[in-house]
Amino acid sequence: MKGQKEEQNKLLTGEDSLMAYETEDQETQYCFPDINSSCVKEQRSIQEYIIMYVFFSLLSAWTVFLNLLVIISISHFKKLHTPTNMIILSLAMADLFTGLTVMPVEAIKLIETCWYFGEKFCDIFMIIVGLFGSTSFSNIVLISVDRYLAVCHPLIYPHKFTRSKALISICVCWLFALIYNLGFLLTGKYFQSSERTDMCYGKCNLVIISSSWAFTDLFVSFLLPCTLILILYLRIFYVAQQQVKVINSLMKGGKCVKEGLVKRKSENKAAFTLGIVVTVYLLCFIPYYILSVTGVCSATMTYLLWTLYVNCGLNPLIYALFYRWFKISVKHILTLKILQPASSLLDIFTDK
Repeated sequence: MKGQKEEQNKLLTGEDSLMAYETEDQETQYCFPDINSSCVKEQRSIQEYIIMYVFFSLLSAWTVFLNLLVIISISHFKKLHTPTNMIILSLAMADLFTGLTVMPVEAIKLIETCWYFGEKFCDIFMIIVGLFGSTSFSNIVLISVDRYLAVCHPLIYPHKFTRSKALISICVCWLFALIYNLGFLLTGKYFQSSERTDMCYGKCNLVIISSSWAFTDLFVSFLLPCTLILILYLRIFYVAQQQVKVINSLMKGGKCVKEGLVKRKSENKAAFTLGIVVTVYLLCFIPYYILSVTGVCSATMTYLLWTLYVNCGLNPLIYALFYRWFKISVKHILTLKILQPASSLLDIFTDK
């Protein structure tokens, strides 16, 4: 009996030790244990860390690779140096830098649930995120304007929207995005230092700013561009439908379709393809922005934010589905044919 009791006591002691170990393991962890105002760090298993790091690394690399193909294609082949493709090139550059800089840092921030890069880099990172995000949206607006002029005003389009004017418009968009986000961040930092007292050390989030800035941002970053895009594309698809009817009636009547009508059909197809790009972007952007205006930070907000980042890798896939020139150019890039002499002069539209 005495031996059985001793064995039970040992068993109980072992169970108590295990419970004590589990309690100690589940204690609250902080991002910076030596700092009193440190944020709480979320605990994850080793398997979760590995899976998340591998997934986000592959996602970032995939986004960079696809957009790099777009950039090389348009930059290398001279036949692709059109105003429309200059805007696509600018959009691809913004998406490339998002995959190269924003996505890896955001992934670390999401997985570790702490910000370990310091307050100054947090400010720089917020500017970078805002710059690439605003530039992408500005390029989407430029695409809508370009397609509107090409489809609805085909006679004046070649003279009114040249390649040089497209490049100037793109530079203005990048410059405006930089200045706007600098002002947005500085105002947010002032608001944070003067009014926010609930901030913990180890987070990097843009705080809710003053009501005047919030209204300005709502109008400049959301209402105005979305309304403009919607109006332009409604007009584009109406005019394109009328033009397709004219082309089809001429072909059915056995009449010779002139080169101008064939070109109109090509412009309409480009408008349709880029319309898909615009629609996919808006489907990702609108829910995120509406939720961000409410100031709610939740798992849904994080999910919607990453849908915007994933969208950066979707545009090249859309080009691959609908643009024959992109398929041909990718083939030349992957087979290293672009290294051949005079390969940039290849007519990418007629190459077999």
